[in-house]
Amino acid sequence: MKEKYYITTAIAYSSAVPHVGNVYEAILADSIARFKRLSGYDVFFQTGTDEHGQKIESKAKDNELTPKAYVDVISSEIKRIYDKVNISYDKFIRTTDDDHVASVQAIFKKLFDQGDIYLGKYEGWYSVSDESFILEKDIVDGKAPSGDIPIWTSEDAYFLKMSKYQDRLVKHIEDHPEFIEPESRRNEMIQNFLKEPLPDLSVSRTSFKWGIPVEFNEGHVVYVWIDALSNYITGLGYHPDQQPTELFKKYWPADVHLIGKDILRFHTIYWPIILMAIGVELPKQVFGHPWVLVNKNKMSKSTGNVMYTDDLVKYFGVDTLRYYVLHEIPYAQDGNITHELLIERNNTDLANTIGNLVNRTIGMVHKYREGVVKKVILEEPFELSLQDKALQVLPEMTKFMEELRVSDALEEIVKLARFANKYIDVSEPWVLNKDSEKQEILDHVLYHLLETVRYVGILLQPFMPGTAEKILEQIGCKDRSFESLNTFGQYEAQTLEKPYVLFERYDINKKIEEILKEES
Repeated sequence: MKEKYYITTAIAYSSAVPHVGNVYEAILADSIARFKRLSGYDVFFQTGTDEHGQKIESKAKDNELTPKAYVDVISSEIKRIYDKVNISYDKFIRTTDDDHVASVQAIFKKLFDQGDIYLGKYEGWYSVSDESFILEKDIVDGKAPSGDIPIWTSEDAYFLKMSKYQDRLVKHIEDHPEFIEPESRRNEMIQNFLKEPLPDLSVSRTSFKWGIPVEFNEGHVVYVWIDALSNYITGLGYHPDQQPTELFKKYWPADVHLIGKDILRFHTIYWPIILMAIGVELPKQVFGHPWVLVNKNKMSKSTGNVMYTDDLVKYFGVDTLRYYVLHEIPYAQDGNITHELLIERNNTDLANTIGNLVNRTIGMVHKYREGVVKKVILEEPFELSLQDKALQVLPEMTKFMEELRVSDALEEIVKLARFANKYIDVSEPWVLNKDSEKQEILDHVLYHLLETVRYVGILLQPFMPGTAEKILEQIGCKDRSFESLNTFGQYEAQTLEKPYVLFERYDINKKIEEILKEES
């Protein structure tokens, strides 16, 4: 039996097409899911769309559509973008799915019947843009932290008794420090929210209609906290009044909820309390990833600095974008993206390092051996050992991936490619070729380089699946498993086709000019 691994992203809000900062989360989760599959895990990777709420109701009205017709359009666009950047999800859930709606209604009823939810009245400041109630202390110059202007709201609402479960939640976090990662986010939740008694949480609304109806009180709709957060279990078929599904029994608890740091409170306070109240085990970990900034500023439509995935794919291709966001967004700090930085990283790491290694290696096999590869392994004649270096990479990457340090894991592959390029400079195949007594050493060098290219191609699969496919196809590699990397020397002798370029090297000025022309 394979060990299971269940990973989720936050579900994307279907009020508008997401920018690249939102799509980064799906790419990050995808790389982890793919790595785990290749490592022998039985993976279930869920993502999807959050489709209810006042903002969507308003946007639909502005576009002269019903809310359902509006979210159908936006959800299909989000799915299209995810498919475009090779997100290998196992389930794409929508909160308008019938089974999700039925489960959420049953969860709400269960909470009410057991006394965890009560009917009260909400009065306070509400931000339509954030779909969130704002505390008085968080309003500065009449604005919410996001910049939206909150409105005073007074309405009947059901409330979830948060304080009832607060001590149990604090104890869980203390006993399982890995529950909230990175550590800085864990400290933030404890210091900012859990040191004081938690106020009860409003979990229904009456001021708009576009939501899951509360069955036993007409006019109320289930608010986002219970509706959207429940997707992580309803996507596995959970329903409180039915026997657990095979999917639920197999994959729950989730191994990791991968989310943006800005929604950490909802996932590490509201969600575990809901789970405790309905008697469901908590997820093993909630990982709050950093933001992708543009020119070190948060992406915002109002400031006009938003970058969209479709545009970046058009300018640079899918895998250059995937590489950039996976390699350049740090583990715990916000990362930065600009067209200039994308060009620089494409040229240095991809074109000059990985692309150059593959092209040079296959090119030399054609130049010196008419495309015919011989399997020759001698005692290493040079001071650099590709075999030793290649064998170290997967164990190192695995350690990093276990901590979700994806950028560090990806850098190990780039280091291997740099090392192989250095090996070419040290071994000087062009000199060996001229010496009739060193032909066997030349075959050894070419074979070791191709075997290293095989390692690079196989290891790139979780991060840059399209590029990995091109590399492995060019060298005729059939076994693409991680197991095949346990022994150096698995590459079979064969005849290769001519190489083709993997990455275009951009002239930065010309490329920026071309982008500006496109955007004007």
